[in-house]
Amino acid sequence: MSTSKTIRLVYPQWQGGNITRLIPDLSPEDASRGYFLGANLLNYLAPETKNKTLTVPISQNINRAEENGILGYKEIAEQTKSALEILENENPDRILTLGGECSASVVPFTYLEKKYNNDVAMIWIDAHPDITLPQDKTYNGYHAMAAAAVMGKWQDGITGQLPAKINTDKVLFVGLRDWERQQIKDRQSEYGIKHLSVEDTRNDSTKVLEWLKSTGAKHVVIHFDMDVLDPNEIIAAVGVVPDGMKIAEVIRVINDIAQEYDIVGLTVAEPMPRTAIKLKNMLQQLPMME
Repeated sequence: MSTSKTIRLVYPQWQGGNITRLIPDLSPEDASRGYFLGANLLNYLAPETKNKTLTVPISQNINRAEENGILGYKEIAEQTKSALEILENENPDRILTLGGECSASVVPFTYLEKKYNNDVAMIWIDAHPDITLPQDKTYNGYHAMAAAAVMGKWQDGITGQLPAKINTDKVLFVGLRDWERQQIKDRQSEYGIKHLSVEDTRNDSTKVLEWLKSTGAKHVVIHFDMDVLDPNEIIAAVGVVPDGMKIAEVIRVINDIAQEYDIVGLTVAEPMPRTAIKLKNMLQQLPMME
């Protein structure tokens, strides 16, 4: 009898965000590397697990160079390789990923797409569609390109390592409410990616489940970007676009999917623990801390 193997992957990649201007109450270094602390904090807060926990090694060097339209290109390429090596060595059937910015989903999801022979549907729960391309020359943060990378929309030294791609007809955006620019809205239409608004899932998960049924896929991966949450309830991420999903609504959607489908990948991403960063800095200034 075969047994299913689940791992917890702590993926504190921070280089994919170019967000310091959005968090003026933190220093540029603290804001930039905030995702690193965020991922490790998620792991600390998550329930104890009997599953193996592995951590992707992440550079702490604050100096990042832009190459090929991506900030921190060299570091992200190296960390992509490291994450793939972990998964290839462990050969898990299911992966819980704790990020890190949104690109923490890219390696696990493409690994799972290959493992399950292209029988994977992707639910991307996010305020933004994350389909910027490096050649857009508008924003160089890889986290805004994460969904496009999963779908294999360009090839370079980062995406060229990925083991598979998920076709656009098996991708659904949920909670989408900020396209940031017309170019992204037009691209989503060009790709033919469907989305559900916050109101579409306010009372039940019917539309999500109907879409999943239409794909014919048996396996599901879910990306949960914390900026989908309503900032009037909680500010847990960088994004604070109003009128988001409630925590209970996101939990209900994910659990309703789990009732009917095999969730093989779940990522929680984009935690920006502002208060924890400030407390960390406070402690560093007190005596007897070393």
